[in-house]
Amino acid sequence: MEENKTLTVDAAEEKELSAAVETVEETDVPLDKNVRLMSPNRMLVRRFFRSKLSIVGLVMVISLFLFCFAGPLLYTQWGETDLDESGKVEYAVSETTYTVDGQTYTIRQTTEKQLKDNFLASPSLRHPLGTDDQGYDVLARLMYGGRVSLLVSFLTVFLLTLFGVLLGGIAGFFGGWVDNLIMRVCDVLICLPGVPILLIISTAMDGWVSLGHMEEGWRIYLLMIFLTFISWPGTARLVRGQILSLREQEFMVAAEAMGYSTGRKIFKHLVPNVMPQLIVQMTLSLGSMILYEATLSYLNMGIKAPYTAWGSMINIISTNSDILQNHLYVWVPAGVCIVIAVLGFNFVGDGLRDALDPKGRR
Repeated sequence: MEENKTLTVDAAEEKELSAAVETVEETDVPLDKNVRLMSPNRMLVRRFFRSKLSIVGLVMVISLFLFCFAGPLLYTQWGETDLDESGKVEYAVSETTYTVDGQTYTIRQTTEKQLKDNFLASPSLRHPLGTDDQGYDVLARLMYGGRVSLLVSFLTVFLLTLFGVLLGGIAGFFGGWVDNLIMRVCDVLICLPGVPILLIISTAMDGWVSLGHMEEGWRIYLLMIFLTFISWPGTARLVRGQILSLREQEFMVAAEAMGYSTGRKIFKHLVPNVMPQLIVQMTLSLGSMILYEATLSYLNMGIKAPYTAWGSMINIISTNSDILQNHLYVWVPAGVCIVIAVLGFNFVGDGLRDALDPKGRR
């Protein structure tokens, strides 16, 4: 009786176990269909778009690019160097004072003068943002000037990042006298006074332009290339510091055991691990470069007429106080574009930093 009881209990347990297995097998199929693995890139995108400031910054940057690069395709009425020669009438009032028999008389005379260029025209359907002090359409020059500012900033950031990654990677990987040499070069470049040297180079370029050895449009590009030459040490120091900590990791020991070449170990295994920090720094550096370019153009060291940039559009107020007070439509839009560009790139950079390092927000 005891043996039969035991067998009966075992049979019941076996029946329950088999039923449980069948239930798991039946529910396995829909679970596999519903569960989705999320890739690291998708997680990065989700963390980035979780921040409202990141979305605002991205919208600001995209809007600026559409305005500067797609805008001239739609607004074809005026170009960057097209003068409005429809003319305008300028009135000048002069006063002449006479004294006759002890009494003073004042004669006011109004002179009408027909001008060739329609300068400082108020906003209208013909010129939505008016014209500047030379007769150029402000809206058209705002678009073309944005192209110069954005392209120059991107070119500068790309070049200084390229130099910084190359030299910083070599210094961090080899160490020793190579590291000391590159770091001492960085120390020298950091100590150079950038603005005075740019003033000297800009003055020399004035002579090259007057002699016909260089076109005026290339001035700002050459100045920003020189700026790249003295700005890469910051990126090089960042890359060097990251590689010094990464080169002792297990994956580098494995790469050494596999007999990989030096170039492959640096640019295939070390540099990709530094890319998150580099992307954030590049994004934040874009805002700084736009400000730097605007400063150079404002100091009359960048783009000059008939070409333009956002900084040179604001430079008008330095020579004409009347425009500063009474013609805000000439220079305020350029200042607004600079603010939008800098804030947009900074917001995107902050969003990327939080997405790449979510623990840093805590």
